[in-house]
Amino acid sequence: TREHIVRVPSKFVVPSGHEHGWPPDLWEYPLGAKCMAVRQQKLYVKNRPHRVRQLEDIGFRWSGNAKLGWLDVVQAAAIYSQMHGRVLNVPFNFVIPAPPLDAESNPQCVDSWPWPERLWGLKLGQRLKDVRLKGAYLKGPDAHVRKAQLDNLGFVWHPKRGRRKRYIVEDINDTMDLDDVICTVSDAV
Repeated sequence: TREHIVRVPSKFVVPSGHEHGWPPDLWEYPLGAKCMAVRQQKLYVKNRPHRVRQLEDIGFRWSGNAKLGWLDVVQAAAIYSQMHGRVLNVPFNFVIPAPPLDAESNPQCVDSWPWPERLWGLKLGQRLKDVRLKGAYLKGPDAHVRKAQLDNLGFVWHPKRGRRKRYIVEDINDTMDLDDVICTVSDAV
């Protein structure tokens, strides 16, 4: 089973500057566009099975990033839904949080953090807004399955307009359950 998957966004361009760790001859190279061309047009690999194997050996995904992107979104949506009473009404600006900075001194907090590390920083609110307004991820043969997944998670297709309540944790007493703290902190993020 492959543990490592190579995911290169289609718009990724190799950054310039030694601080990024890329060799100078690759700076400004449109790596994302080239990976997309390899997937869609078989650029560099057509009739070259050894190159296909080499790419597969490093975790190259032939199905593209859209399917992987959906898997991240639906996993994050499922966690959010569970934390919010099976209602998936995510604020537009909600980003999946990493554990608090002081969590390193409390390994139990990190172990019980509900969000997997690969989801930290995912702009879930924006992604679900794009689903709602642009039909993102809802095109193609999997569209009806994906819509059903969102419906099962309590996705709010037509949210109420206006400002949402914001919960801020000022004091957490010692008797509060850690799961309650996590849910409360995630509302404040």
